[in-house]
Amino acid sequence: MKTEQRIYIALALLVLLGGGLYFSQKKQSEDRAQHSASAATADLPKVGVTKEDVEKITKIEIKNADKSDVTIEKKGEDWEVVKPVAAKANAANVRSLLDNLKELKIKEPIDRTTGTYEQYEVNDPKALHVVAYKGDEKAIDLYFGKSGSRGQMVRLGSQDGVWIAGGYSSYLYTREAKNWRETGILKFEDANAIQVEVENKNGKFSFSKNDDKWSGTFAARKGGKLGTPGKWEKFDEAKVKDLLRAYKGLNAEDFGEETSETGLADAVENGGVVRIVLKDNAGDYTIKVGKTSKGSSRFAQKEGGDGTVYVLSSWSADWAVAEPKKFEKSDEKKPEGGPGDEHDDHPHMPGMPEGMFGE
Repeated sequence: MKTEQRIYIALALLVLLGGGLYFSQKKQSEDRAQHSASAATADLPKVGVTKEDVEKITKIEIKNADKSDVTIEKKGEDWEVVKPVAAKANAANVRSLLDNLKELKIKEPIDRTTGTYEQYEVNDPKALHVVAYKGDEKAIDLYFGKSGSRGQMVRLGSQDGVWIAGGYSSYLYTREAKNWRETGILKFEDANAIQVEVENKNGKFSFSKNDDKWSGTFAARKGGKLGTPGKWEKFDEAKVKDLLRAYKGLNAEDFGEETSETGLADAVENGGVVRIVLKDNAGDYTIKVGKTSKGSSRFAQKEGGDGTVYVLSSWSADWAVAEPKKFEKSDEKKPEGGPGDEHDDHPHMPGMPEGMFGE
């Protein structure tokens, strides 16, 4: 065999050996990387609550540096707010938070020491601290801090370090205390209403529905006494329907405090009383409306309820303090010769010379 051929063969063998060595080393590197990633993932703490355990949660504590602390407890099948006040909880808002607990997870570590707690605002004075219990056992104990380009920073109550959390929806945890309370006051179908009464310092309004038509009377109050209802020619049944639209899904915009001067003890004088009767004995609701709270909103209370003092927006509260004209047809008429008048085919625009429209 010629020397030149031997050289070519040797080169070919060298290439084959080099290629084999390269692919062998590459495979080893990939295996090491995969093993390292698996080890790192396995090293991450587990924080989410399983679907089964979520249904076992009985209490949630939320300590927020910027808002009032809130504690919610499950009593029987219902959730109740026990702090800062005792009240029925908003079931939909509690459900949303519980569902989010299933989505929480740790994605990666930031610092495995306690040295950066203040920097990432997961320290006690700054963090949003959430604890959920299954009976006496903690299911979740997390301190949420800053949120930025790297993600949501979180600290675990059971382990040192700062981590990046996934699945966290901050608005579900940072609600105002009032938004954890049930705001619903009334719920009915307005088409089922057959009688409405409104009484205030102006007098007493009585409305009745027969064959889907509303009729109304008004007895004026003079010297603290109600007069005799008279004929009411300007009565507009559409206004009663407007009242019912405001009350059929009545919700509070806020709540009164123990120190509030509500005026509900004498609602007729300070605001008004609205009574709605449904057909087939399906319901008889009475709402007392008192003094103004903030702006034009007013305190209110449901008769026969749990004593909660609500705050109603003016859109609902104004019906309770109404004067007769609020239930009457409007006297407004278009001025003769004004824009849109049938005798004015070509209204002149200010600053435009006559003849612009072919006159």
